[in-house]
Amino acid sequence: QVQLVESGGGLVQAGGSLRLSCAASGRILRTNAMGWFRQAPGKEREFVAGISWSGASTYDADSVKGRFTISRDNAKNTVYLQMNSLKPEDTAVYYCALRTATAVLTTSSAYNFWGQGTQVTVAS
Repeated sequence: QVQLVESGGGLVQAGGSLRLSCAASGRILRTNAMGWFRQAPGKEREFVAGISWSGASTYDADSVKGRFTISRDNAKNTVYLQMNSLKPEDTAVYYCALRTATAVLTTSSAYNFWGQGTQVTVAS
């Protein structure tokens, strides 16, 4: 089993920044890809960014390219999402997810373990 705990969410003004963290514990393997997803009220959960175990491969949704950066520190079993130039449409609950496989995929069904989510609210 794997446990994921997100932190770092909050309320920020448009144009501001936040850094989300996801601490993983349990049976972490050196092949696990990880990702961030988000879900706004009344909308489906959507992919935000993903990263391979080594960190060599990262993928960002078009909506966040150039503004968000995903990274990981395997020594700490932690994945980060640096969010800059935030917009009101970035408001959502952000979830960390882990795949028990190597490839970074953008579909939520491909991920096996999920955190409880952290709320990000961007005020205009």
